[in-house]
This record gives sequence, structure tokens and C-alpha cells, in this order.
Amino acid sequence: MKIDKKLIKELVDYLNEFNLTELEYGQSDTKIKVSKKKSDIPNTNEIAQLSTERKKTNIFKGVKITSPIVGTAYLAPQTDGKKFIEVGKKIKKGDTVMIVEAMKTMNHVPSPVDGIVKEICVEDGQPVEFAQVLALLE
Repeated sequence: MKIDKKLIKELVDYLNEFNLTELEYGQSDTKIKVSKKKSDIPNTNEIAQLSTERKKTNIFKGVKITSPIVGTAYLAPQTDGKKFIEVGKKIKKGDTVMIVEAMKTMNHVPSPVDGIVKEICVEDGQPVEFAQVLALLE
């Protein structure tokens, strides 16, 4: 059996491009598995981002609106549409703060209280994690 170095290089490139730790490819009776050990030490950009997020969420005394699911956050109902919330805007309990899309399902995130938007913590179209802070209200 001849080893296809070009195919292996392509698979390794996919690992890096899509930030994967393991990839398996199979064709007829041949299987190729490539993997890499993901470093447990975050890079400097990740450290800076984590410390910034901690400062934002630990100091704030108001209400934190968090994501109910893992997905993609959208600040408006349509591309180039009017945003649901803006900094300084008063909102009421139950008003939609943003949409978190997961598996083609649009999940409206309601405000749990009346308040004034102090900060929007995510960008439009940004991937979000479960319980990630989306916005801060006073």
C-alpha cells in the first residue's frame, strides 16, 4: 500500500482550518486518522479575552441576560434590520433582547425584567455558549 502524503497533508490542513483535534477519512479498505493534542494552555489572545469577560461579568451589579442554548446570536430579526436592543434603551420584561439560532431554529431571548440596556456583550452573528452573558441591564 502506498501512503498518499498529499491526502494526509490535506487532512492536517483541515484540522487546523476548522480547529479540530481529530479527523478520520475512509475509502474502500483504507482508513486514515489524523489527530493532534490540543494545548491545555490558552494563547495570549484567549487569556486577554477571558480576563475582559470576567471583568465585565464580575463587577456588574445589574441583571445579566444569558444565552439559554449554544448557538449563534443575532441582534436583529433580519440582516440589516432594526436591532432588538441598543445601549441606553429602556426595555420591558418579556421584550426580545436577541435571537439565538440553533439547528435552524430561531429562539427569542426575552428580558427577564424591566430595565435599561447597559451593555451588549456579543456581536451580531457571533457563536455563543450556554449561559454566556449576552447583555447587561440596569
